[in-house]
Amino acid sequence: MSVAGEPDDDLLARVFLTRVLEPGDEAGGRWVREFGAGEVVRRLREGGQPLPGVSGKRWTGLLARAGTARPREDLAVAREAGVRFVCPGHPEWPGQLDDLGDTRPLGLWVRGRAGLRMWALKSVAVVGARACTEYGAHMAATLAAGLAEQGWVVVSGGAYGVDGAAHRGALGAGGATVAVLACGVDRPYPRGHTQLISRIAEQGLVVGELPPGDHPTPSRFILRNRVIAALTRGTVVVEAAHRSGSLVTARAAQRLGRHTMGVPGPATSGLSAGVHELLRGEAALVTDAADVVELVGDIGQLAPDRRGPVLPRDLLEPAARQVLAALPGGRAAGPDEIARRAQTAQEDAIARLYELRALGYVERHGDGWKLTRQAVMSVRGGPGPC
Repeated sequence: MSVAGEPDDDLLARVFLTRVLEPGDEAGGRWVREFGAGEVVRRLREGGQPLPGVSGKRWTGLLARAGTARPREDLAVAREAGVRFVCPGHPEWPGQLDDLGDTRPLGLWVRGRAGLRMWALKSVAVVGARACTEYGAHMAATLAAGLAEQGWVVVSGGAYGVDGAAHRGALGAGGATVAVLACGVDRPYPRGHTQLISRIAEQGLVVGELPPGDHPTPSRFILRNRVIAALTRGTVVVEAAHRSGSLVTARAAQRLGRHTMGVPGPATSGLSAGVHELLRGEAALVTDAADVVELVGDIGQLAPDRRGPVLPRDLLEPAARQVLAALPGGRAAGPDEIARRAQTAQEDAIARLYELRALGYVERHGDGWKLTRQAVMSVRGGPGPC
């Protein structure tokens, strides 16, 4: 914006181009980089010599779109809806989006009070299937809540299924979340998520590349995913079939050098097949927020050790555990047999047996020794035979 409050020429030109170029248009991004947004707009308005590398048919289509572009009107409509336009060079612009090269957004329409650049610095994408299972929805919500509680911003696409569960998990934990839409941010999509997206706009941010009122298309959903991948430090895929759009996000994250993570599911679930394919490659397996933070967080933010419960026998000295393990499960045995099975001297075995008796693991049976019921359960790890 200029000092007088009027939008500057570059911003107006970029708003103009959001009506003409589709998101992720690499040729358009190259034109803007080589000639500047203002010069590209000038050529489109004058309708003269085509820009480099564009066919006559496409040039005609671009000119038709350019004839309907009204950047000042778009900015006025956005302002009425509480939406602002953030473009490269603006203090709120997230620099990591520049990693997209010529496919980076011309700018982003942003709805919400928070600062996008600061939020993006500590953000994680949680994405997955729209038609997710109860397990997928649970894992997405739990992961997002855990990340939010640790001060991370959860980014997703606002869709049904995993996306919605992730947003709700973050909101429910009182945390921050960002929805990246494939349409104008003033018209939430899907309509069934109107209330959710409005809540995200109040508590977090809703962003998108398309100007006010623009509608989503299948290709726009796919292209939107590169923004989710570039905006965040890493992408977690909760559930995804082999042809899931969330895999596009994960692969974009890999190309950009971001962390890629997957939550495993049942081997029989087709909705986890795409995640398992990722995990067979370079993606890291994660099961909770601590796993995610260990990968994307700062040095020293380690996940806790994963261990089973500490059993009483774990507190025994190794020599005593060895003698305990040498006793047969269903009968008494003499000290010589126990010593032989424990690979120790008979005197040492007897000393350990008396120690184990004091702890309630063994009992005397004539000249032999037998495990108590407590010991049988301890050795087996529980009451069952497994």
